Amino acid sequence: MVINHNMSAMYANRQLGITGLSINKDMEKLSSGEKINRAGDDASGLAVSEKMR
Repeated sequence: MVINHNMSAMYANRQLGITGLSINKDMEKLSSGEKINRAGDDASGLAVSEKMR
């Protein structure tokens, strides 16, 4: 049994996935126009803004 793999193609595919996620996150920030979209963007800022609400 012979197992073949192409490490450079696997690495390129992984990098493409990471880049795609980054682009999606950046597009979400641009389209909303808000500084904080999720708690992960600025946890302390979100806590302060929720307290002020």
